[in-house]
Amino acid sequence: MGLIHIAMFTTLDLVGQAPGGPEEDPEGFPFGGWQAPLIEETEGAQILDAYEGTDALLLGRRTYDIFAAYWPQQDDAFGTLFNSIPKYVASRGKPDLPWAGSTQLGPDLPAAVREIRDRHKHVKVVGSLDLVQTLLREKLFDRLDLWVHPIVLGVGKKLFEDGTVPTNVTLLAPPASTPTGAVYLRYGIADGIPATGDMNAPDRGLTRDA
Repeated sequence: MGLIHIAMFTTLDLVGQAPGGPEEDPEGFPFGGWQAPLIEETEGAQILDAYEGTDALLLGRRTYDIFAAYWPQQDDAFGTLFNSIPKYVASRGKPDLPWAGSTQLGPDLPAAVREIRDRHKHVKVVGSLDLVQTLLREKLFDRLDLWVHPIVLGVGKKLFEDGTVPTNVTLLAPPASTPTGAVYLRYGIADGIPATGDMNAPDRGLTRDA
């Protein structure tokens, strides 16, 4: 079984909407392109390393359209990778998929994702916030990479919305920062759901004498 690897860019208040540009997802959102002033070489190198071994892309319809309009004309490291591997698209409609190697997933999205995970070693999910939220609810991911940027927007679609399923994750590597203050966090899904406890229990060592 392969790896479903989500890569997401968020703000400090976990807004993940339209980091790349004003036209990416403008509905009710005045901050499209918020990542552009903050990204630099360190973050770019982290992103490139995170794609090592990727052999398929899993994209929502909006992200697919953006990628398909841009990457086929690029021959840099990302363009070479993206143009050479299969692209799987989650969409409720019947989209035109002109980018070579593109396939629409069937209507049973969880089953379709499980099928492509069996077919590939490293499936990368990039952007595609609605799709990511579905994968989080279904616990259909193995790794979640977050680049958390030092701004607070107060509006916009967030990574974790109502309906998110309680889930344990484990830190896979120490956090890494960039000169602009972004923090790169790498998590893997873990068994079970979050536990609860009492911070004043004697074994916590936090009680104080009266």
